[in-house]
Amino acid sequence: MSLFSSMLTSASGLTAERLRLDLIAGNIANARTTRTAEGGPYRRKSAVFAEVLDRAGRAGRGVKVAAITVDRTEGRLEYDPQHPDANEDGYVAYPNVDILQEMVDMITASRSYEANVTALNAAKSMFLKALEIGRR
Repeated sequence: MSLFSSMLTSASGLTAERLRLDLIAGNIANARTTRTAEGGPYRRKSAVFAEVLDRAGRAGRGVKVAAITVDRTEGRLEYDPQHPDANEDGYVAYPNVDILQEMVDMITASRSYEANVTALNAAKSMFLKALEIGRR
């Protein structure tokens, strides 16, 4: 594996984790959204990662977001007959977003992002040291 390919691998991880963090932020922002353009409450979204293969079909070229999935599990119902989105029985369907789970996912994604930044900086540092050795 060349130095630049290790940097590209880290960069792909940074891009994927940034998208994952964006999705988590969207989930948290819409945790109480009871009406969407598609109809019904907001549905939690998550990223599905896949490894990027080289031309020979071997692993080691990084990661990509293969899909963004929509969680179809049911949300919770709360009794609030005054709410404009309440059904005929007075219950409101809220999103299937669990703030605690989103926070755990956010910490995991941010730590993964930090690990990729560290790996990228290490590769850059090694590259600079190799250039210094070559100058002598």
